[in-house]
Amino acid sequence: MSSLVAPVPAPNYGLERQAIIDLSAIANNIRHLRSIAAPAKLMAVVKADAYGHGMVPVARTAVAAGAQWLGTAHVSEALALRAAGVEVPVLAWLHTPATDFTAAVAHDIDLGCSGWEIEHIAAAARALEHPARVHLKIDTGLGRNGCSRNDWPALLATAVEYQNQGLLKVVGVFSHLAVADEPQRPETDEQLERFREAVAIAEQAGAQLTVRHIANTPATLSRPDTHFDMVRVGLGIYGLSPFADQTSAQLGLVPAMTLQSQIALCKDVCANQGVSYGLNYKTTEATTLGLVPLGYADGVPRIATGGPVRVNGITYPVVGRIAMDQMVIDLGSTAREGFGGAAIDGSALGATAVLFGNGNDGGPLVEQWAAAAGTINYEIVTRISQRVPRTYVGGVSVEGAVISTDGGN
Repeated sequence: MSSLVAPVPAPNYGLERQAIIDLSAIANNIRHLRSIAAPAKLMAVVKADAYGHGMVPVARTAVAAGAQWLGTAHVSEALALRAAGVEVPVLAWLHTPATDFTAAVAHDIDLGCSGWEIEHIAAAARALEHPARVHLKIDTGLGRNGCSRNDWPALLATAVEYQNQGLLKVVGVFSHLAVADEPQRPETDEQLERFREAVAIAEQAGAQLTVRHIANTPATLSRPDTHFDMVRVGLGIYGLSPFADQTSAQLGLVPAMTLQSQIALCKDVCANQGVSYGLNYKTTEATTLGLVPLGYADGVPRIATGGPVRVNGITYPVVGRIAMDQMVIDLGSTAREGFGGAAIDGSALGATAVLFGNGNDGGPLVEQWAAAAGTINYEIVTRISQRVPRTYVGGVSVEGAVISTDGGN
């Protein structure tokens, strides 16, 4: 089991900026979600570099914590997992005509199929003389990828014919819910009815299904009737809530990412000092401004003025426009009096500036940044750029043993 956990460096708290990823939180979130979904299996969705948390370390942690499947959007992501030595079943579901289906089949990657891909997948299987594992996707109402209900019988007929030829194994049928994060809406019931109908048609056509799956994170948490054979959990394994009216803590989840930097400059200014491009903010009195070296090139939304930054136990809103590399907070008289601890010569220069974390110390949460930017927590964590180093803390407990994730450091 220990080979499943990536040897990653211990966090360097002297880094100018970093996203600290708590792998223990991810492991515990997965265990919690598995207990909710049981007896259904759990697919840990690690697309988009594991929602910005680092795909390979998160994938290895997820498997060690009990995830039976991994999910990616693109075949290229799934191939990267295989190259890293991850051997559990991996499903990739979003393709173009340029997708390397041959490499996917050669590396035993399960492939989602909405229709046109079936010929490409069969051709790859024929060339390799190795059957491809396929999950047929039915569009039950989201209106994105997935086969339309009218075309479903024809897709099944083609898939089963290739299955009879030994080129495919139709192992799954899946779909995706549109409004599961709003549990009171009736569309989820309508999608479930269509999904059950599509599964029945597939089985009648000769598909030998082993995994039927439609539940995302919100459905996993709120709709047991969506669990079927497997749930696909993305946001939840990173400890974030998909619901507007429920926090991570209320759902038993712990946010895994902490985004932080250091105060790069403290500057005393007079009243009526404009701050940042456009001079949309002006000080109302003599004060001290603190410069935080994170900006939209680091993935912090440019429009998120008012987003919270915590310095030495006090949370300040960002003032003025967020720039490419930096943002400003108004420290007020507190900074001139000195914070203690990280204070240097009576200022906050060098003090840790936390934009969001797990909230255990009353600090800011990613949802506050999402609110400031008019978006959702998913977008905030996934957009943190690679200019921000990821460092890892925590361990994974497997059968009573704690497996270090710090490479022995």
